[in-house]
Amino acid sequence: MPSRSDLANAIRALSMDAVQKAKSGHPGAPMGMADIAQVLWGDFLKHNPANPDWVDRDRFVMSNGHGSMLVYSLLHLSGYDLPIEELKNFRQLHSKTPGHPEYGYTAGVETTTGPLGQGLANAVGMAMAEKVLAAQFNRDGHDIVDHNTYVFLGDGCLMEGISHEVSSLAGTLELGKLIAFYDDNGISIDGEVEGWFTDDTVKRFEAYGWQVIPRVNGHDPEEIKQAIETARENTEQPTLICCKTIIGFGSPNKEGKEDCHGAPLGDDEIKLTREKLGWTHAPFEIPADIKQAWDAKAEGARVEAAWDEKFAAYKAAYPELAEEYLRRMKGDLPADFDAVADAFIQQVNDSGDKIASRKASQNSIEALAPNLPELFGGSADLAGSNLTLWSGAQGISAADASGNYCFYGVREFGMTAIMNGLSLHGGLKPYGATFLIFMEYARNAVRMSALMKQPLIHVYTHDSIGLGEDGPTHQPVEQLASMRATPNLNTWRPADDTESAVAWVEAIKSTETPNAMVFSRQGLDHQPRTAQQLADIRKGGYVLKAADKPDAVLIGTGSELSLALEAAEQLEAQGKQVQVVSMPCADVFDKQDAEYQASVLPAGVKRFAIEAAAKDFWYKYVGLEGGIIGMDSFGESAPADQLYKHFGITTEALVELVNSRL
Repeated sequence: MPSRSDLANAIRALSMDAVQKAKSGHPGAPMGMADIAQVLWGDFLKHNPANPDWVDRDRFVMSNGHGSMLVYSLLHLSGYDLPIEELKNFRQLHSKTPGHPEYGYTAGVETTTGPLGQGLANAVGMAMAEKVLAAQFNRDGHDIVDHNTYVFLGDGCLMEGISHEVSSLAGTLELGKLIAFYDDNGISIDGEVEGWFTDDTVKRFEAYGWQVIPRVNGHDPEEIKQAIETARENTEQPTLICCKTIIGFGSPNKEGKEDCHGAPLGDDEIKLTREKLGWTHAPFEIPADIKQAWDAKAEGARVEAAWDEKFAAYKAAYPELAEEYLRRMKGDLPADFDAVADAFIQQVNDSGDKIASRKASQNSIEALAPNLPELFGGSADLAGSNLTLWSGAQGISAADASGNYCFYGVREFGMTAIMNGLSLHGGLKPYGATFLIFMEYARNAVRMSALMKQPLIHVYTHDSIGLGEDGPTHQPVEQLASMRATPNLNTWRPADDTESAVAWVEAIKSTETPNAMVFSRQGLDHQPRTAQQLADIRKGGYVLKAADKPDAVLIGTGSELSLALEAAEQLEAQGKQVQVVSMPCADVFDKQDAEYQASVLPAGVKRFAIEAAAKDFWYKYVGLEGGIIGMDSFGESAPADQLYKHFGITTEALVELVNSRL
């Protein structure tokens, strides 16, 4: 029977060999954390390599994602669909072993990590999802939701501010199924961290309400095992296990040094490392006895089969709950959702009124959420302004997690990355809100939701200079262009209550696309629409006011659509034919076929756009022949009507621009 050190050395060997073959990568962390990983995966982790999506598996996240070869080694050795050829192809085009772990590329990778600290935040979201779903579905004697979330993290993750945001909330919510392993090796890229990182990590996490297990020898399997057992026994606090490790463990000349953090060891050093570790096997060669000892397929099948028996008993006792749980974990919508949604949209179109689109958003949640129990809301301390609460909203707490809403506090970045974790876990459809300007705090987590194709909903209110007296610090200008430039992110800026309703329905129905919902503070005029126009809203852009042979096409979004309509009336009074296009979601419009796009934006006709935001985005539609009314600067502090006049975002300015170009 291979020893624990033999099993851990298999990780070290595969990691240094793959990095060396790729001529790039990070061997230090996998070599330093190999002993911790061996104990966790060998003795505790509940998973089934033959079914990576088994719903009650433990979740494993490597927040310090640069150490990706640790994950790939574990997946290969334990029996996932990751053959040795993929490890040999580390960091190469179209391989299943990209430089950082990427969700959707590799069976068993739970989330994309690399931007430090966000893996920890995702893990908090996964642990939160487990606690919420357990509270909603478990019954006495039937714990069908019962798994842990384990996360590896390093000094860099703890230096990032997001680690404070999410760890603080995790302690408050008493996420006792969350267990984090701190790889305390004292090294980052620039060298020994004592020059820039001297925090008392133990006291810090104790202050958050975590159980902290300090001074664990990260190379002593018995100490590691005892620490994990202690962590698992405490289900009322998340646990941080502080593991003192040596980066690049086993490398005679580079262990404990920054040299091995982000560069191959080199052929000569690898030879010496093999000798020091007593690993006599060729590169990428794993002896049969070690491979057999690592193989978790049989045990995985056993634990999943045991859960299947538990679920069968649960289904017999609570058939409706069982069906609902499976539906939600599959990500299917309720059978009657389309009918409910269509009826609501029609009702708003028939009887709409002038209201702020943030209020229209709240009305949409109020109408749709009762039929969508998986909808899980939240706001970063702005619920009364974002209008994300509805009559059935119930906040979760440490004592009662059965609700459908989280008060995230002032944690925009943490909220968004936690939402990514909630979505990745499954069973919940998260939405979270803040002011559009504070999307900037959460920007990288928004990008990660798009990169991972997670269908969560980002809600942003106070969408323009129209919020007025709060001034340029709170007035978004460049944010819309930034989000629209993000691949796989649908950015909606509805012009009234009807478009807001459609946007919400489309966001809920999304399966592989996050949606950013951008809403106004000020009231927006309700626009009447024909049945065809109502159907075309979901295409992202459509003709709201048609012209047989238009001289100009005016494009508007949000609060500026009414200005485009007013300008069209004035231009028509001057004898011109004008077509007005509403473009609530350019990302969706760009996916329509060429024939439809040409019907909305006919060729050979000059186009003009108006939006109280940065102009540059609109050149893709108007070119240099048309024109744009928008922002070229930051805002000012004044009432909204004065600001629109000051910056020339008016009907008169649009009419003048059109006439000057025609």
